[in-house]
Amino acid sequence: MDNYSFIANSEINYIEGLYQSYKADPKSVSEDWQKFFEGFDFSLKFAPGQNGSAVKGADAHTPTADPERINKEMEVVHLIRGYRSRGHLLANTNPIRQRKDRAPQLSLADFKLSESDLDTVFEAGIELFGKAATLRDIVAGLQRVYTNTIGFDYYYIRNREEKKWLRQKIEQDNLNRSYSIEEKKHILSKLNEAVVFENFLHTKFLGQKRFSLEGGETTIPALDALINKAADLGVAEVMIGMAHRGRLNVLANIMQKTYDQIFNEFEGNMPDQVWGDGDVKYHMGYASTVTTRNGHTLHLRLAPNPSHLEAVNPVVEGVVRARADSMYNSDYDKVMPVLIHGDAAIAGQGIVYEVTQMANLKGYFTGGTIHFVINNQVGFTTDFTDARSSVYCTDIAKIIDAPVLHVNGDDPEAVVYCMQLAVDYRQKFNKDIFIDMVCYRKHGHNESDEPKFTQPVLYKLIDKHANPREVYKNYLEQRGDISHDVAVKMDSEFKALLQARLDKVKQKEIPYVVPKLDQEWKNLRKPVEADFDQSVETGVNKATLNAIGRAITTLPEGFSVIKQTTKLLSDRKEMIFDKKVVNWATAELLAYGSILAQGNTVRLTGQDVERGTFSHRHAVLKDADNNASYNSLNHIQDDQGKFMIYNSLLSEYGVLGFEFGYSMSNPNALVIWEAQFGDFANGAQVMIDQFISTSETKWNRWTGLVMLLPHGYEGQGPEHSNARPERYLQLSAGNNMYVVNITTPANFFHALRRQLVAPFRKPLIVMSPKSLLRHPLCMSPITDLTDGRFQETIPDTYADPKKVRKVLLVTGKLYYELLQKQQEDKRDDVAIIRIEQLHPFPKKQVDAYLAQYKKAKVYWVQEEPNNMGAWTYLLRSYEPARSFSVIARKTSASPSTGFFKIHNEEQSAIINEAFE
Repeated sequence: MDNYSFIANSEINYIEGLYQSYKADPKSVSEDWQKFFEGFDFSLKFAPGQNGSAVKGADAHTPTADPERINKEMEVVHLIRGYRSRGHLLANTNPIRQRKDRAPQLSLADFKLSESDLDTVFEAGIELFGKAATLRDIVAGLQRVYTNTIGFDYYYIRNREEKKWLRQKIEQDNLNRSYSIEEKKHILSKLNEAVVFENFLHTKFLGQKRFSLEGGETTIPALDALINKAADLGVAEVMIGMAHRGRLNVLANIMQKTYDQIFNEFEGNMPDQVWGDGDVKYHMGYASTVTTRNGHTLHLRLAPNPSHLEAVNPVVEGVVRARADSMYNSDYDKVMPVLIHGDAAIAGQGIVYEVTQMANLKGYFTGGTIHFVINNQVGFTTDFTDARSSVYCTDIAKIIDAPVLHVNGDDPEAVVYCMQLAVDYRQKFNKDIFIDMVCYRKHGHNESDEPKFTQPVLYKLIDKHANPREVYKNYLEQRGDISHDVAVKMDSEFKALLQARLDKVKQKEIPYVVPKLDQEWKNLRKPVEADFDQSVETGVNKATLNAIGRAITTLPEGFSVIKQTTKLLSDRKEMIFDKKVVNWATAELLAYGSILAQGNTVRLTGQDVERGTFSHRHAVLKDADNNASYNSLNHIQDDQGKFMIYNSLLSEYGVLGFEFGYSMSNPNALVIWEAQFGDFANGAQVMIDQFISTSETKWNRWTGLVMLLPHGYEGQGPEHSNARPERYLQLSAGNNMYVVNITTPANFFHALRRQLVAPFRKPLIVMSPKSLLRHPLCMSPITDLTDGRFQETIPDTYADPKKVRKVLLVTGKLYYELLQKQQEDKRDDVAIIRIEQLHPFPKKQVDAYLAQYKKAKVYWVQEEPNNMGAWTYLLRSYEPARSFSVIARKTSASPSTGFFKIHNEEQSAIINEAFE
């Protein structure tokens, strides 16, 4: 029982000792004990003789407690705290069926009390009422607070300030809450909109999937309450992420998307604003600007989400972080993330855990998220008893001490109160809070699904149960808050409105005020095919590079580093200013610095990115004496963008989703996720398939996200050799993203800069190197950075075109091994052409090079197995490749051998075959 479990074993002498300490100095005991001892006069109540049996030999001036009375007082304290910690297990939160018995152990007997104690006055009442009270009143008060239609699950929270604040809200404000007649009518009107909208769609579009909100309609007044409360507290934007259930209702009644637009999509017509392939109506995103009841303007966003349910969660968080950073100077009180979950999904999807772990990390902090669970008590067809081991679907909240409010979906006033409390809590403490609205799903998984196959008993109950609007309307009528005529009128007016919309009577669309950041997206343009013939110029003047060079080679006064770092900085300085030739890591830092110098943002995250997995980057240095950090790229000049680099939690799926969201929000940020090894992205495949590769064509959203995926066969085994380039190439179509395997530091420099210099945005997938980070030939002169652009291909400069009988097309690190063989054997009859960019494939450039070698046989050479790598993509994308031959490892199920000796034999075989 939280911090005070020791009380259960306390002895009378210990309690008496605490009391004596309190008398001497109230602050010497904890706040809970201070409150308990307030007005607790031992000298009067428990002095010798008060119970007729003074302790023999006791000093007349030293009060001595009655052991039996003190024990009972302590048990009443335990009872109160028991209700606070476990009362939610008794709360009336299920509108459909009796709750499963969770054995809360809150009977009087559990605390060594009995009915004979009910009319005894206990000082422990101070804990609840601020004054002594009878046990009867204490129990009644506890039941009224903790076992009504809200179950408050918060007593595990370790922060005493938060816990005290919540307790006051729960035990005082909640008990005294009331809504005016106008507020109740407003709640009913939002319920009415939700219910009638679903009924109308069900009638007019019979048989079409819509994933209705029926049974959970109280979601609409809840979100309405959130928006109004948030705006009152200074929130400027609310970003919502949710799966498909109830999405259309939210679009219509919260986002205020016109019914015309929604009905048009039901007719199967493509909206004007969508280009590309699009997606089904209950997956698409939306943005609007609404005016709240108190006259505040609020920007609302609903993120697009595929059928992967919780996959949208990190995307929402990334968008919120980006907007807070770029528009509100990282004031997270201005932008609020709201995640709407299903009960089965929040309990079953691992991404929920990953995103929850992000909540308080500096690299991913968004000021607290409001989680709203539409708890249908069933997932697809599975009962909750088969869907989780935890008591609640929201028990994930406990890992970050986030409070949970379990609430009955048939009590809209309670749901609205919970949402208002959640907004208050989030704004005050900037922490996550969960609302678990227990309701039901009127239909099956979709409207054509029959739920009674697997849930016959539950759906018998649901069939007989009135919808939340009817329940609340009847409640208000019985109380005399509204008349029957008022409810009927609201219903008929809304049905008439919907019919008018279906009859093509145009609804006035609410004006959308485009925020500054969104306007900057509008300043970009769609690319045309010619944009991919040759990249834009991305050179940087020498003075800027020198300024960046000074920043990344200079330490602040008094900053002490280990000797290896001193050597690193010395080598870096020599490369830039003396030799004027840079390696991969230095070119990378210069690229970031050049973007920052132009006032843009660079954000780089991943596991150990500050140092770099292969100890090459060292973007953040550590003081050897006190572990202080120094981020040199934030010290280039006064007027520059911010370099945000964070070592991430050990997550791929969640972190990549967060960075996608960030990149989708800010067009002026170079956003990069680096995998520790390229194939670690396997754990984030949902994000790659559903969002990154399809962002433009499916969601109508641009992203310039960069993924650095270390790749290359160096004998490190199956998990550390292959970043699976074939997967990204299979997802490549219609110039949707860049996929590159680069061989020079300069080309990497230009590839990074191209992301922001180009007048459009594309994801960039980089098969980044490992051994090339320190390869003596993998160097670029500074002049290659000051002039030029990204090279999609690099021609051979050694072979004699007149002698060439063999042309090797290659990508990535394998080039240097082929080059070494070519140079050692002086094979000027073999030309090596580097394909630096695989997608969009540089057909015209390759055609031009091959035209020089008309009599030569062309080979595609790769280190990956024949069924992996770029070979099959090349056959699909470049028609002349059908006449090429391939040199590769044999077809394999595994990316590589796990034996170093065999690796060397295979690698040598590839190189020897290439020069046979």
